[in-house]
Amino acid sequence: MEILPDIQFHEDLPLIVWKPRGILDEAAVNKILADLVRREATAVKPFNRFCDLSAVESFHLTFKYVFHFALHRRLSYAGREPVKSAFYVTHPEAARIVKIHALLTDFSPLDVKMFEEREAAAKWLGVPVESLTMP
Repeated sequence: MEILPDIQFHEDLPLIVWKPRGILDEAAVNKILADLVRREATAVKPFNRFCDLSAVESFHLTFKYVFHFALHRRLSYAGREPVKSAFYVTHPEAARIVKIHALLTDFSPLDVKMFEEREAAAKWLGVPVESLTMP
């Protein structure tokens, strides 16, 4: 099992934090997806998610990929307990990607929301804002 450096899991909250850096492409998203699916399969209870996109310098994701990814997440998570997935965005391209994901997962157990402030995301997730920061 590969340890991904941009991921932090807080079992006590329960919350997974991902802060991708540099170029965000299909390979990077596929790695986090594999890790997420593995954690979902072994988790004792459902966990919320926080994705900090502020350190991404370039987004190399097509509409087709984002569409298929979001649809896959919607279908593969169907029938499970609801979880919250917060995205912290600081770039218009990040916002576009998150809006597509949120639209396609709407009315599913994945409650996806976009935030421009970490504090608002922490409040929505019900966690301390410090838990959302990574070195």
